[in-house]
Amino acid sequence: MKYLNLIDCTLRDGGYYNNWDFSIQLVNEYLKTMSKVGITNIEIGFRSPAEDSFKGFNWFTEENYLENLNIPKKIKIIVMINSSQIKNNLNKTIRGLFLPKKRSKVYLVRIAFHLNELKNTIKISKVLKNLGYKVAVNLMQISEINKTDLIQVSKILNKTNIDIFYIADSLGGMDEKMVKDKIDIIRSNWKKPFGVHMHNNIEKALSNTVAAINLGAEWIDSTVLGMGRGAGNAQTENLIIELQNLSKKKYNIIPLLNLIKNFFITLKYKYNWGTNPFYYLAGKHGIHPTYIQEMISTSFSNSEIITSINKLKSNGGKKYNIDLIRSDFQKNIKLKNGDWCPKKKISQKEVLLLASGPNLANYLNIIEKYIVEKKPYVIAVNLDVKVNKKLIDAYAVCNPLKIIADLKQYSKISKPVIIPLNLIDKNTRDKLKKIKILNFGVGLKQNTFKFFINGAIIPRLYTLVYALAIATSGKSKKILLAGFDGYGKNDSRTKLVNDLFLTYTSSVKSKKLFAITPTTYTIAYKSIFSLN
Repeated sequence: MKYLNLIDCTLRDGGYYNNWDFSIQLVNEYLKTMSKVGITNIEIGFRSPAEDSFKGFNWFTEENYLENLNIPKKIKIIVMINSSQIKNNLNKTIRGLFLPKKRSKVYLVRIAFHLNELKNTIKISKVLKNLGYKVAVNLMQISEINKTDLIQVSKILNKTNIDIFYIADSLGGMDEKMVKDKIDIIRSNWKKPFGVHMHNNIEKALSNTVAAINLGAEWIDSTVLGMGRGAGNAQTENLIIELQNLSKKKYNIIPLLNLIKNFFITLKYKYNWGTNPFYYLAGKHGIHPTYIQEMISTSFSNSEIITSINKLKSNGGKKYNIDLIRSDFQKNIKLKNGDWCPKKKISQKEVLLLASGPNLANYLNIIEKYIVEKKPYVIAVNLDVKVNKKLIDAYAVCNPLKIIADLKQYSKISKPVIIPLNLIDKNTRDKLKKIKILNFGVGLKQNTFKFFINGAIIPRLYTLVYALAIATSGKSKKILLAGFDGYGKNDSRTKLVNDLFLTYTSSVKSKKLFAITPTTYTIAYKSIFSLN
């Protein structure tokens, strides 16, 4: 039996789901509740440099924000910074983010870092220690670090005045044996307190945390209902039950259960975090869970997610690449124009966009006849559209993960593929060399369509949206859609696409849109027989 330092990091790790935009009411109730439960260490968010895109209060956790919270006397406030964000003008940046400790409400600063950021992390820690803060370092993706490197990093950190060495199972695939192997190495080379932050991809976050406690960990992490990046973390409500037999400190679970009922259960239904077969597979194969989180949020089909997981196993899936896939809570992408000008092919022509909805089969013959007779420029947004491949002018795809998932199929088609190469890494580009690429650039900005000669700014990385931008930049006469059945009137995905259609039709230079096969989307319908 010993005293354990439990950090609840719900508002920091959980922010990956709601863009760190927690209401003041929730935060104050949460802090009050944690004090009643007996949890005094609260990682309330990140302390991040200013940026253009929207993030909620708990991404920045500025001192002014903390001053306006009702923080109980027992609560110790902790913030995290990412070593990767603090590189240029390091000393000035840190001192711009942090007041001297005696003027701040922050008790402990954790620095999240990858192995290749060790030197930078130590520099940051020195500045923070000089400001008077207690400092922890949080080594991410511990499952991927070999014995030699872990020995070295432990020895180097042991020579610093850093207070706590944390390891994070970022990919969520560790078991108790792996935990023991890592901790045995650390304990032999690091002589100060250490802690663990476990993710729950294969449903072992809690058991791994308990194993770490039995191996000497003095600092442990959890979140309410496991709310956290990807599959989430060890659940606070379950961990404090385990701690009744492992720690001298006692906890009162009743206030926490009330907090869950009144606030967090609603968030759970809304954002649907937690493990599932996709996270489980990602954990088993060492794939970063954010890929799964964002594929789900951008409505990838089950088969697309499975295919992407299989590709990511051998295509650098261990480290999350922010440019590989984007969703609404990610940063904007700056437009970088391509070198293909769709105007040369599309100007004053109809553009027919083809998807693979089942309704397309009922109209297949008449659509193929229409293509032969009227010669629209035909863009397929799926590889499996049923229209005769000879009648398709080009395929389009803009989401880098879908490109990776379908590389083999693209190599089998003879028609060109329209792709924004500015989003594709060198490794994937090398694999695209045998495919005829039409490089139409893309930028990403919420609620925005802007059209240029060789590229466009779009609100979401959906191929449908990208194809609309291609047709519009190409000065088409009008845009026809076939096979876009939709997901049903009451499906949230239908609303999302309808909102994208509305954003498009409201934008300057947009073209007239007509569905020519049945659809649940809110767009004008026109019989193919009535088209001029």
